[in-house]
Amino acid sequence: MPFGGFQNLKDRVLQPSKEAAHFAVSSLKGLTKRKNDQNSFVKYDELDEEYTYDEQPVEASEPEKANCCTACCDPRSPCPCGCAKRYTMAICAGVGFMISFGIRCNFGVAIIQMTNNATWHLGGVEQFRPPEFEWSNTVIGLIDSSFFWGYIVTQIPGGYLASRLPANRVFGFAIGISSFLNLLLPGACKVHYGLVIAVRILQGLVEGVTYPACHGIWRHWAPPMERSRLATLAFCGSYAGAVISMPLSGILTDYLGWPACFYFYGAFGLIWLVTWMFLSFEKPSTHPRITKEERDYIESSIGEADTLVIRNAKTPWKGMFTSMPVYAIIVANFARSWAFYLLITSQPSYFAQVLHFDISKSGILSALPHLVMTIIVPLGGQLADFLRSRKYLSTTAVRKIFNCGGFGLEGLFLLGVGYTRDPTTAIICLTIAVGCSGFAISGFNINHLDIAPRYASILMGLSNGVGTLAGMLCPITVELVTKDKTAKSWEYVFLTASLVHFAGITFYGIFASGERQPWADPPHDGFSEWKPDMDNPIQPHKSMSYGTLTSDGPIFPTKEEFVQVDAKDRYLNGDAEDRSLE
Repeated sequence: MPFGGFQNLKDRVLQPSKEAAHFAVSSLKGLTKRKNDQNSFVKYDELDEEYTYDEQPVEASEPEKANCCTACCDPRSPCPCGCAKRYTMAICAGVGFMISFGIRCNFGVAIIQMTNNATWHLGGVEQFRPPEFEWSNTVIGLIDSSFFWGYIVTQIPGGYLASRLPANRVFGFAIGISSFLNLLLPGACKVHYGLVIAVRILQGLVEGVTYPACHGIWRHWAPPMERSRLATLAFCGSYAGAVISMPLSGILTDYLGWPACFYFYGAFGLIWLVTWMFLSFEKPSTHPRITKEERDYIESSIGEADTLVIRNAKTPWKGMFTSMPVYAIIVANFARSWAFYLLITSQPSYFAQVLHFDISKSGILSALPHLVMTIIVPLGGQLADFLRSRKYLSTTAVRKIFNCGGFGLEGLFLLGVGYTRDPTTAIICLTIAVGCSGFAISGFNINHLDIAPRYASILMGLSNGVGTLAGMLCPITVELVTKDKTAKSWEYVFLTASLVHFAGITFYGIFASGERQPWADPPHDGFSEWKPDMDNPIQPHKSMSYGTLTSDGPIFPTKEEFVQVDAKDRYLNGDAEDRSLE
């Protein structure tokens, strides 16, 4: 064995919690206490709702063992060659988010060629082509916003769905269906813009479940001390998608025509779906190719109670909506989304109206802030988990420092963007502001898994739904404030964004928590929902009590009988006078 024995493996990487150790010891009576705690774990079959013991360990295949270095075999290490399945899933999820954001950007790039005149020279003669679609700005605005009409609707339902069904399948099919719908958009454009709006609404509906479902995946796959790095590794695909999709869609549109970007991302998404379904599984116990060491490490770190899927269990809605840490996450998501959508939708207008600089013509400069964000997000996750695993800071302290620090610096540099009149200074401030916000992702965006691992997907849907609402309100606010298109009006825009950030800092700093909330624990391991059927007490498959007795008395009719008659011997049972020898 590459670890030099299980004792060496335990000393190096496996430090199960007290709960996991107690569970393993009670399950395996008479076996060695510490060594076999990492060898035998209970596997839960959610279809049968039974417990079975896994007697045959899942060993790594021979090619895996031969090709893996010692670092990759370490279940705690991020494995670049695919041995650590949880990191394989994180990378694949990141690619999925990249496709998702590419699909969102397709229309914004293609619409320029679809609605503008085109002129070119052929044989020294100027050629002219009228716009293919004569859509008004109102129609274009409706098509742009229609995606979010569907997106905001399925946030909470998507989180609930991901808590009941395999979250990896919910995530995969959401992106796969959106990709298929993307293939239909060129044809829909040639029929009627109303059909385009309908397809975009459907895309928003299915993609609304992606973020909640991703948190549902990490409920089963992310050890507590690796939550930040795994989640941020997946989420950075969103920002990488914003960096790559704009120039890539532009190239495809220029050389192959405007339908090319829709077909490319549609086909790419379907290929990704096939790969994802092959590489991803609901939880480690259902993965056929995971090594036993990694599976045991994940399961012992998370604990059986958090991975148990309880059918018909009630969701603690009252606990969620009366929990201040939940509201802290919601407020933080709203603040972050306000700034994010402000920069996505209004950055080119600000540079053109105030600085008289067309940033859209400089691909490097326009993509630079999001490129920095793509790098900072996973680095912030690594740093956050390092501080927690070494016990330098508590989980609560890490979440608050990363979130409030990232928001605070972003708010300050957004003020610099709004009040400067120099394009270079504005770009520097903008890049630093967006980069600092990357650290906040390791704060509020991971916090759902800390306070309620079982219901993280629902909480993500709730907070992301409010964040999407901010994304819908922000452009409207900007349009109202900047009607005169003056520098002074844009100062108010960035001042508002900074104040929203500082409000989020204050609320999150006071009410946020990194500890599991009492309402997030399963009630009595999920068995409090079962009640015996007293109308039919004889149930061979559900024993209600010992023997033939119930709480109301014996099951079968009986009559009272004495098992021993009263003794009548005067010497043994009489009084003192009867025992006198006189």
